[in-house]
Amino acid sequence: MEEIELTKEFRFDAAHFLPNVPEGHKCRRMHGHSFRFKLHLKGQVDQHTGWLMDFAEVSKVVKPLVENHLDHYLLNDVEGLENPTSENISIWLWKKLKPELPLLYKITLHETCTSASVYNGPA
Repeated sequence: MEEIELTKEFRFDAAHFLPNVPEGHKCRRMHGHSFRFKLHLKGQVDQHTGWLMDFAEVSKVVKPLVENHLDHYLLNDVEGLENPTSENISIWLWKKLKPELPLLYKITLHETCTSASVYNGPA
């Protein structure tokens, strides 16, 4: 059997502020981003279906999480995201998604078009 990596990308718009940065830092003020994150799944190709996982099944897991907790929310109000840095958002996504997507092995979260965090799960 062949091992393969799949990726699926999702987006959400949200506001946040970083309460733990120094006074006067621009990120301490409330602001918004159009976040984009990519899930990376890895495993063996199923001989019968010819795929690792149905992309629609990935979306069934992720879309409710995005719609009910992230998209057009103030991230600081989301339990576990009181300090919503890109790093903490990536870890939060992992904790929420990994139990439902056991083939998940990496999350890449873009806060802007030039800045991203990459999380490979707990060490």
